[in-house]
This record gives sequence, C-alpha cells and structure tokens, in this order.
Amino acid sequence: MKVEVTSKDIIKPSSPTPDNLRHYQLSFLDQISPRAYNPFIYYYSLNDTNNESNDNNNIIISEIFDKLKISLSKTLTLYYPLAGRFTKDFSVECNDEGAPFFEARVLKTKLSNVLNKPILVELNDLLPFPLDEYAELPFGVQLNIFPCGGIAIGVCISHRIADALSCLEFTKSWMGITRGEENKVVKPTFISSTLFPPKKIGDYDPCMPLPKRNTNVAKLFVFDAKKVEAVRAKYEEKTRRENHANPKWSRRLSRVEALSAFLYSRFAVASGLDVKTKLVIIFHPVNIRSKFLEPLLENSFGNYYHSSLTFPLSIINTTTITTEEGDDDKCCELARVIGDEIRNIDKKFVEDLQGVEKSDEYLESLKKGSESLERGEVSALVFSSLCRFPIYDADFGYGKPIWVSSAHRCFGNIFGFLDNKNGDQIEAYACFSPETMAKLEVDKEFLSLLSPKDIE
Repeated sequence: MKVEVTSKDIIKPSSPTPDNLRHYQLSFLDQISPRAYNPFIYYYSLNDTNNESNDNNNIIISEIFDKLKISLSKTLTLYYPLAGRFTKDFSVECNDEGAPFFEARVLKTKLSNVLNKPILVELNDLLPFPLDEYAELPFGVQLNIFPCGGIAIGVCISHRIADALSCLEFTKSWMGITRGEENKVVKPTFISSTLFPPKKIGDYDPCMPLPKRNTNVAKLFVFDAKKVEAVRAKYEEKTRRENHANPKWSRRLSRVEALSAFLYSRFAVASGLDVKTKLVIIFHPVNIRSKFLEPLLENSFGNYYHSSLTFPLSIINTTTITTEEGDDDKCCELARVIGDEIRNIDKKFVEDLQGVEKSDEYLESLKKGSESLERGEVSALVFSSLCRFPIYDADFGYGKPIWVSSAHRCFGNIFGFLDNKNGDQIEAYACFSPETMAKLEVDKEFLSLLSPKDIE
C-alpha cells in the first residue's frame, strides 16, 4: 500500500484559550506514561466502495474534509491542550499553535483490500506521525482517501497527555460536533494534576526498557469470541470443582483474564523463557476512573490508569508446558490470580497512590524495574485491553466506522485487545521478536482459538 500526502494544514482552536488556562500541568501519571502516540484509525465506506470514478463521491469527500476541519477547530477549543506544545518542565503551553491535519491519497489499494487482509506496518502510513519516534506534538490527524471512495481517519494523541479512553472521548466529541450536535457534547475536565501532583522523576524514561519497533514483528490475530468464551467457561468449571472442596474464588472470571492466562502459556513456550535467570512479570493497565472515592466520569481527560502486576512463575512452571498442550489447571489458577491483582487496584489503592509516600514508592519501583529490564533480568508481557470501550462511537454523519484499528506499535512483548464491530471476535494486536512470532504462528494451541477467517 502506498500513501501520498497531498496537503497539510494546521488547525487552530476556533476561540482563543483564556490566559488562565494557558499553562497545563501534566500529572504524575502523565509523567510516567510512555512518550509515544496512541494510534486509532477509523475506516468508513461512505456507501460507495465500488465506483472508482464517481465525481459525486469526490464532492462528498471534499465536503467531509472541510466539515472535519471546521469541527476540529471547535473541538480544540474544548480540548485546548491538544493545540499546544510540550515544554521541558512536564507541562503544555496552551498557545493555540494548532494541530497538523494531513490529507492523503491511498494509491492502487481499495479499502476492501485493507479490511480483508490488514498488514499492520502498512497501516502506519495512514497516521499523521511515525510510531517509532517520541511523541513531540500532542495531537495530529490524517484523512486518507481510497480510490474506491472510502476513507480512513488516522488519529494520534500523545500518551504523555492522554490514555486510550481520553483519546476515544476526544474523537467522540469531535464527531458529535461534526454531526451538528455540539450542544450534546460533554465538555472534558482537566483535573489530573490536582489528583496526582507532578514529581521530580529525574532521568526515568518510561519508554527506555521496551525494545524499538525495528527489532519486533507485529501482526493482527483475530480470536473467535465463542472459542474464548469456551476457554473462560472451562476455567470456570475447574474453579467450581475446586471451590467445592476448598472455597477460594467466588467472582466470575472475565474473558480478558482467561485469554491472558492462555496466551501467557503460549508466549512462554514460543519465547523459550529462561526461568532460571529471569523474573517474569505480566502487566495489565487498569482504568482507575471508577476507583476514586468519588468516581470520575469518562470525560476526565488525562492518564487515569495503573498497571496490575502478576508473577506467573509462582503458578506455572514453564518447563512443564509442552508445545502441543497447555496446563489447563495452572492456566485457570493464573487467570484467577490475574483477576485478583487487577481488583487489588481498588479505591483504597488509588487513594494511597494520591499520597506522597505511596507515589514515591511507586516511582522508585518503576526505576528499579526499568533498570532490571535493561539488564535483561526481567521479561515483561503486557496485555492492554480496550474490550468494551466505546471505540466505534465515531459517527460524523455517515454512520459508524466499518472498522477501527490500531497499527504497528513501537513496543514489544505486547498483546493489545479490541472488540470487533459485531462483538463476535477479539482482535489481538501482537508485537514480539521475529523468533517468538514465528513460533506463535505455528503453535497448535494458539491457533485453535483463532477465528476461521484468520486461519489460512
């Protein structure tokens, strides 16, 4: 797929940012978030995917382009930090310099080709910024026009300023304003630095421990939701039998917990974990907006997440897992422990994290963990789930997108989960070393969960 940028505009807020809002202080959680972009690409067919020379369709796209720019200008008035510039003191100068808006043409590739067989590294060309470089600007957009008349809107928001939910809320607001429903848009709140005051973090770099994109291979795997549910149900049944003799767990296991445990077992085999010399940690980023004593609304802008940590080697001895068959009993227990660790991030935990002592301890643990990763003493596996997040709430007047994707991220040892539009599949964006990926792709247990459409 070849993409050619044909124009670049700078979109500024429709109204100037008041003087009292021109200094936006990043929070402690912003400071320790990766200096990378959250990428989302929204695909629309415009109900005309078969006619490559339709003049009327070109007029429609031109109108869409103008409408999106006008509505983005209005949206940036609400989300004013996105039109500013980062400073060296962990803040944003909200100077209304604006955000880049690119228009691009996709050459000789139809939208249907991308939808039927997406190649993640090629999807990066639909985004306004490279994903293997540090995020220098808060935000950018690229409108891509396919020769068939379909379009893809690539959105990048820096993780330094917003988590995934904030990105989705921004897009929902932008699309609502584009539809002419400005009066229904819920304004964002910017209070993160008052809840988590910034700290002096020294030379800690949240990106440093993670390998760069050019050392990894990324691929999209599509899991059949019914097959994932079967795994969850199997683990549930094992729990019920165990609880009958020794009650331990009462809550229901989630899909993500079950899938994470299963995938860890396959990753352990594929990567050949050296358990004698390495500590293994499983990370699950958790949305903490509901974990405050007074829960925050979804329009609370910023980074409101904390990662749970699970140490699987105390549960699963990777040397006993074969390439053909996983250990269901141990995977079941691991899934339960993952769920426990996620639920340990509760109201008390978040309240403590807002305090100086707990946040200092957390920062120190991050620094030590970063050093251990750099020395190769620790192997990390990240499961980032946006399942049940409102990723398809992006209707700008021509219906909801037919697909929403991520792209080739710059970090390795990650599974990123998204629901598909119909909710009958879980899309997993996997990024691993070439050796690990090659083994995953022929692992029979791993392949058994894939959707039939994803198996060649």
